[in-house]
Amino acid sequence: MIGVAVPALLGGGLVVGGAAPSTAARHSTAARHSSDAWTVSDPARSDLSAQLGLDSAGELHLAVDRGGAPVLLPGRLGIRTGQHDLTTGLRLVRRKDRTVHESYRMTTGKQLRRSATMKEATFTFRGADGAELGVAVRVSDDGVAYRYLLDGKGPVTVTGEASTFDLPTDAKAWVQPYVTSYENERTETTAGAANSAQPGTCTGDTCSFGYPTLFQTGNTYVLLTEADVDGRYSGSHLDHVDGSGAYSVALADDKPVTAQGPLATPWRTAIVGSLDTLVGSTLVDDLAPPSKVGDTSWIRPGVDDWSWLSDGSSPGNYDRQKDFVDYAAEHGLPYTLVDAGWQASWVPELVRYARAKGVDVILWFDWNDLKTQQQRDDWLPRVKAWGVAGVKVDYMYSDSQSTFQWYDAILGDTARDRLMIDFHGATIPRGLQRTWPQVMSVEAVRGEENGQNPTRDIFLAFTRNIVGSMDYTPTWFSRPDRKDSLAHELALPVVYESGWTSLGDNPEGFAAQPVAERYLEQLPTTWDETRFVSGGPGARPAGDRQAVIARRKGDRWFVGGILAGAGDTMKAPLGFLGKGSWLVETIGDSGGQLKRTVRTVTAKDTLAVPAAADGGFAALACPAARGRTDCEDPVVTAPATTLTLNPSATTAGSGARIGVGAKFLLPRGTALRHVRLTVDRDRLPAGWRATGPDVTAGSLPAGRTLGGHWTVTVGKDQPGGEADVPVVATYANPAGGKAPPVHVEEVVRVSVPLHGTVYASDQPFLTETNGYGPVERDQSNGEAGGQDGKPLTIDGTVYAKGLGMNAPGQVEIDLQGRCTRFEAHVGVDDEKDGQGSVTFTVLGDDGKRLATTDVVRGGQAAVDLTADVTGVHTLGLAVGDGGDGKNYDHADWGDARITCAD
Repeated sequence: MIGVAVPALLGGGLVVGGAAPSTAARHSTAARHSSDAWTVSDPARSDLSAQLGLDSAGELHLAVDRGGAPVLLPGRLGIRTGQHDLTTGLRLVRRKDRTVHESYRMTTGKQLRRSATMKEATFTFRGADGAELGVAVRVSDDGVAYRYLLDGKGPVTVTGEASTFDLPTDAKAWVQPYVTSYENERTETTAGAANSAQPGTCTGDTCSFGYPTLFQTGNTYVLLTEADVDGRYSGSHLDHVDGSGAYSVALADDKPVTAQGPLATPWRTAIVGSLDTLVGSTLVDDLAPPSKVGDTSWIRPGVDDWSWLSDGSSPGNYDRQKDFVDYAAEHGLPYTLVDAGWQASWVPELVRYARAKGVDVILWFDWNDLKTQQQRDDWLPRVKAWGVAGVKVDYMYSDSQSTFQWYDAILGDTARDRLMIDFHGATIPRGLQRTWPQVMSVEAVRGEENGQNPTRDIFLAFTRNIVGSMDYTPTWFSRPDRKDSLAHELALPVVYESGWTSLGDNPEGFAAQPVAERYLEQLPTTWDETRFVSGGPGARPAGDRQAVIARRKGDRWFVGGILAGAGDTMKAPLGFLGKGSWLVETIGDSGGQLKRTVRTVTAKDTLAVPAAADGGFAALACPAARGRTDCEDPVVTAPATTLTLNPSATTAGSGARIGVGAKFLLPRGTALRHVRLTVDRDRLPAGWRATGPDVTAGSLPAGRTLGGHWTVTVGKDQPGGEADVPVVATYANPAGGKAPPVHVEEVVRVSVPLHGTVYASDQPFLTETNGYGPVERDQSNGEAGGQDGKPLTIDGTVYAKGLGMNAPGQVEIDLQGRCTRFEAHVGVDDEKDGQGSVTFTVLGDDGKRLATTDVVRGGQAAVDLTADVTGVHTLGLAVGDGGDGKNYDHADWGDARITCAD
């Protein structure tokens, strides 16, 4: 960030009587009440300005003009804290001006290289009790923003803001009733009539609306939102009294915010201008803090195929997930996303399978599993060690300060572990992707998974997607009872920007649309330039709405056009193209199928595409050249290779040495470059070590084997159970550029004999089921998240080791036939306050019952449970619900121990 200070306007002192009286006179409210007024103007042009006025009661108002015409009428400003009311009785103390120029680079977004120039004026006011309030106002060529500055040290509690945006009541409005998921539909109405158009989130005559909210006054659009929100504050929304044009800022949950001073509040933000200005605006990111991540080389946006939308049960099916990996590999997609239902028992194997094909895995999480620092410290390094590239975290559904503090924490943790992240069930982006560049996308939208609505699709292009990446999950071509055309679906991942674009169909559905497949293979997810081409959110006389947006990557332009309503000829003026001739491939609807046409054009031409009802088109343009017939770059995929280990599995005791041999082979194809074969020492179990050199080859031709050998020593304190020794071959990605090396991995599965006394909670589970949430190790069941329980406690006795379950549930543990006795103190955990009833059963091979209890009830003392497990290979620990359902049935296996051979 480069801040350039300039002399204050009018000498930098107090400006009395108004710096721009003609502007104040244009606003009847300001002219009537303002005794002092000050103007902050756009540094790049003269048609956008903000007027800050102080009336005779010492109340602040802010208005915005564009081209000499009012856009925002004077709206109240001010803030209340637990100590001071800074909304009235104010007087100006000083003003300081500067020009802020920032140049920065994004990893995602509508434009990777950014440059912003903003005029900033900071006004300091003093209240009746002597407290000071700072108001910083910024004006740029795409909008106006302001924030409050409280300079006091120590904690400060904000009880509310007087912040209000005031629109003419007859201004057109596109509003969304506020819910924390931001998944309500938007409606076209007017600023004054919004409540009656969208009832549902109202109290009396006041209704709440979520950001971003779009208005139109004359030829000017205004998009209201906020920027730079983190854990020092809460998110907010807009409250509106029926019939008025005033939209006031309301803090989340109507709760005070407590922060450590000095405090700078979030920016109250209005993006102002034409639709072209809105679509290209970077104001929300410009107002956000600079990146907190120094090295971003590991951050890689891209397209993924996502199975959950079209095949909801598939994330729990390893073989079906392999189908999606295979599809991604075949079509050059860098990622596959595994959603809710995956099992820790097979994800590492799936990751190895995918990475060998040049595909990385994104893994879904319920936020309840990553809610605490302990949970994140357990899960995030673990999935990183598996080779997972990033996580999708779901169900936050809150704009509270505590939730933003959680965002701060998980963003720091994922940056530490070099994991990219997508927030689903989340709040809207408020500049988050600039500050934390590993954020690939954010949901906060009523997307494809919530049904289809072509009119909504148009609204989103001019509202939600203006302010940041939007995880809409388009392209479910095979969707039953689809509400839009095939070309409309194909255009969506161009119309909408998202650092990770999750394609919604399955391999079979995509295969039925080869024209779409060919286009999606070319699709970037980051852009050098974004341009509004044509359309608008408002209903046309024919009753339809349109949006055509062009995005450039390198020397190619991708164009997406969508329509809602009756069929029409969609027109796209091609003035955004450069000089010379261009080849344009256009894909549209034709008789229920997709049809591709190719023509040569110049920037003076207009593309005219017949579109079906609720239809659209997608296009790809590139510089024309002699002999060139299409705009496609070749799809480069990773070749099939083999990595063979000897042994692939073995048994070894503590301190033993294991010889590991590896052979890496490319059976056929172009030679591999920069090949390295090694044991991944960083992922060996604690206390293990490997000796022996890495093996490298600058070039590995097809048919030639690269071999290596290492000696691995088992840790002296290694408990019994299974451990993996990972052997990895890497080579330069054939796709070139910034694509990461292809990672081929196999593991030697080492079985360490169980010995002495071991705890059940320290052993891997062969299988696991639970009545609610996951089975917990060394803590009670808690709630739905992992590691969210409390110390295991039965009738006041606390157990440091054991299992926390919820009936009905069961785990299975491999005893290797080496153990003789199982024992535990079992009962219902005290966290259920005497409620719950459970049975406990110990099972042997083939489900043979070895020991069981009667029904054990909450508040009852622990029951001693023992079983002879001599010769047993598979130990099962099962809990039943006592015959009255699973509610409150938190079953503890306290101090669950297994005695094995020495």
